[in-house]
Amino acid sequence: MNPFPIPVRAAPLLGPGSQPDEDAALDVMPLPREMHTFEMPPVPQQAPPGTLEAATELLAGLLRDLRAWDFASGEDGPRVDLRGLPAPVLDIVGQVLGEGEVSIRVDGEQPLRIQETAFAGLWRCCRLDARGVRLHDWIEAGAVPGVVPEAARAGTAAGLAEAPLPPGVMNAPALLAEIGARLSAPDRTAHAHQLNLTLLPMAPEDHVALEQALPVGPVAIISRGFGNCRVTSTGTRDVWRVQYFNNMNTLILNTLEVVGIPEVVVASDDDLEDTIGRLAELVQWMDESAQPPAS
Repeated sequence: MNPFPIPVRAAPLLGPGSQPDEDAALDVMPLPREMHTFEMPPVPQQAPPGTLEAATELLAGLLRDLRAWDFASGEDGPRVDLRGLPAPVLDIVGQVLGEGEVSIRVDGEQPLRIQETAFAGLWRCCRLDARGVRLHDWIEAGAVPGVVPEAARAGTAAGLAEAPLPPGVMNAPALLAEIGARLSAPDRTAHAHQLNLTLLPMAPEDHVALEQALPVGPVAIISRGFGNCRVTSTGTRDVWRVQYFNNMNTLILNTLEVVGIPEVVVASDDDLEDTIGRLAELVQWMDESAQPPAS
């Protein structure tokens, strides 16, 4: 990962001519123009006979499982295996579920591509082979798909990678000591421990030291809302890079988090409650669309 040094600007001088013209137009950073809001995905108006009914039945079954699932139990959420579905049915399921804010990539011998649907807490998960051919395809309900924290922890070290500090470091030694202390705590993932790099004077050598101690891990996540939030796992278990960019793709907040999974990518119980209601509306809509017109 490339370093993101924070630029240092000299303070303006005082005195005549040092202040901006009061009549000059105010130049401010533009505010985000778009905010993600839920829109019910469209139901196909024309589909091969039986395909809309089959897609409706599949989602109705998922809805029943969601209603029977206790979010607070800690048990895994419902899963629906999409393998073996006819391509037209699979296409309709993909269309009506749509795409949400969060995309996840998990690298490895069998990489994963995961996309949150337009229904928060419902995830479309695809496992691929080395050639990119789809091996498994499923829908999973939950705060985040279970394969994500598993992949982020698999093959990682319990502590920081040992590497000599380059000359010229400023704050990296203190940051690494703080991370090491948090990793030693018995409740290290009970709540997120955040280190805000944006507020610290960071030399390029500091970023080099952090990259050496925290190499990039297999999980990369993008959460789209106001701008983008990019989340990447590291080679150290439960340590994540969480970076926020505005709509102009400028880094505005650069952090490290010690946590099981960063909260920014997690669907809440309230999200899942809303999803049940919206999915019920979708299933009803699809069921009505599948009915033959009255003569």
